[in-house]
Amino acid sequence: MSTALQILEKYWGHNQFRPLQGGIIDAVVSEKDVLALLPTGGGKSICFQVPALLKDGMCLVISPLIALMQDQVSNLQEKGIEAAVIHSGMRFMAVKETLQACTSGAYKFLYLSPERIESNLFKEYLPALDISLIAVDEAHCIAQWGYDFRPPYLRIAALRNELPGVPVIALTASATKEVEADIIEKLSFKAYAIFRQPYIRPALSYSYFEVDNKINKTLEIINNVKGAGIVYCNTRKQTKDIAELLQLQKVSTDFYHAGLSADERQKKQKKWMVGETRIMVCTSAFGMGIDKDDVRTVIHYEMPDCLENYYQEAGRAGRDGKKAYAVLLATKADITNARNLHETRFPAIDTIKNIYQSIANYLQLPVGIGEGGYYNFNLLEFCNNFKLDIPVVTQTLKVLEQEGHIQFSENIFLPTQVSFTCSKESLENFQEAYPVFEPLIRALLRSYQGIFDNRISIFEKRMAGICKESIETIQNQLQQLAAMGIIEYLPQKETPQIHFLVNRAPAAFLHIDQDQYHARKEAFTTRINTLINFAIHPGSCRSVFIGNYFGDTDTSACGICDYCLVHKKSKLESAAFSSIEQQLYTLLTKSPSPIDQLLMTLGKEKEEAAWEVLHFLESENRLIMNEDGTIQLV
Repeated sequence: MSTALQILEKYWGHNQFRPLQGGIIDAVVSEKDVLALLPTGGGKSICFQVPALLKDGMCLVISPLIALMQDQVSNLQEKGIEAAVIHSGMRFMAVKETLQACTSGAYKFLYLSPERIESNLFKEYLPALDISLIAVDEAHCIAQWGYDFRPPYLRIAALRNELPGVPVIALTASATKEVEADIIEKLSFKAYAIFRQPYIRPALSYSYFEVDNKINKTLEIINNVKGAGIVYCNTRKQTKDIAELLQLQKVSTDFYHAGLSADERQKKQKKWMVGETRIMVCTSAFGMGIDKDDVRTVIHYEMPDCLENYYQEAGRAGRDGKKAYAVLLATKADITNARNLHETRFPAIDTIKNIYQSIANYLQLPVGIGEGGYYNFNLLEFCNNFKLDIPVVTQTLKVLEQEGHIQFSENIFLPTQVSFTCSKESLENFQEAYPVFEPLIRALLRSYQGIFDNRISIFEKRMAGICKESIETIQNQLQQLAAMGIIEYLPQKETPQIHFLVNRAPAAFLHIDQDQYHARKEAFTTRINTLINFAIHPGSCRSVFIGNYFGDTDTSACGICDYCLVHKKSKLESAAFSSIEQQLYTLLTKSPSPIDQLLMTLGKEKEEAAWEVLHFLESENRLIMNEDGTIQLV
């Protein structure tokens, strides 16, 4: 029987595991439930893929990210490991055929979105599936007060009741202690182990700049720090605009967001991965599943909405262990907008009901029908037609998702489908006449059982690997085979859609749990305020701040973030400086205070040190000394 290390060497070509991977795999193999907290790029997928290959039966992988599932399935198939994916947007027969194949042991891994485990079809086939391991990716989505709550995750526990004795491994890049506890409770962990990698990145320097002109600062950073970089923005338009501005300055730049086609995104990502493009300006859609070690800079052009997202995105810099920089930029207006973001993210209940009614009008969907249906939904057209604000509509869609009414997917991925339309005799004659197509035809017949009789979902990337051709060549050959009447060919497509989970309700009676809604709003407000504090007055090393937030109290000062570098220059010891700084913030949080009163409160022995801290904070634009002798925080 193979060992974990032999599996790693055979399929991944590595002769040793990364930190924690070996221990996690041992715990999974010994049938324990496992919570694995590994940072972005920490090799989470290997932690369930290797033990699954050591065990009999199939591994069920639950993930909310369709693009990432597709990537992982393609990567496994390229290694010769049988894997399949089921997600929203697949046709009924395609799902049924995949599940049927699973019952006969055709696949080692079945990836599916959390919504799919609730479908009647999946429940029908579940007793016949030989499942030996359940992997829950992005496990923080199960935490109702977390930063990316998704209701279908709450129903995974019910799946465990159907599969008693099957261990679960839950994986996420970051989680506070509260979210950790929520994951353990909601997934019904019994005998379990928790593995946490320290949150500190020793070679990653965090810094924050409050500026008037962010594009100039971005250009300055890119010019000073050589190598690949990422610039994160909040809107699609912004990615294109900033990329064009950088291109005008002769910087090799491209842009990326979820509104681009899958083919465009893949081409842009590939060019950046191989170094043809140096800087990628993007939304948060860029980064999932990317494993590029030599990123030297990650710049946040706009503030993200929580420290979890910032930590994950910033953590895409310096995975090779060499010096890298994570830079957060903001203007004074950005800070003000961030403080008020909770009002946009959590629209008034009446606003939600009005938008829900407008959606029903746009889709021409009467009360009492719609459950299980998919409806094309052009967000921009909808907002223009009904004169609605896009950010408010986007957040309303998220609320309706969290309340269990709908699902909105900007990119419902429908994979390429192929079936042979000629007889076997005709196909043999065709191959003799046109031998150029023989490798592709042979690969299709060997890779996809039943493709001669049924329409089957295929992956051009896998075919390209088997045939040692480019994806473009495979696509061209498929088009030609279809034109010659050999196959039916339905190319992949992506269509923004709304999936109604329940029948459309009268807007006036739309059910929203207002207590939970307001509690989520309060939790969001706390998270955004934490991020603001991290930016403008962390009160300690930025790595220590991050570690403390996630409950890693053993983190020591990094010595390379902007806070540490400034405090190294101070005559005061870092601990003394931080202590006085924290006291000042505590005293000034409620209202401005006279300087004399502040100094008296701090004590005579600290007066000289207090003046040093005050002058430093003033030079950093973190407080203002007014002409009337009072001091206030910015």
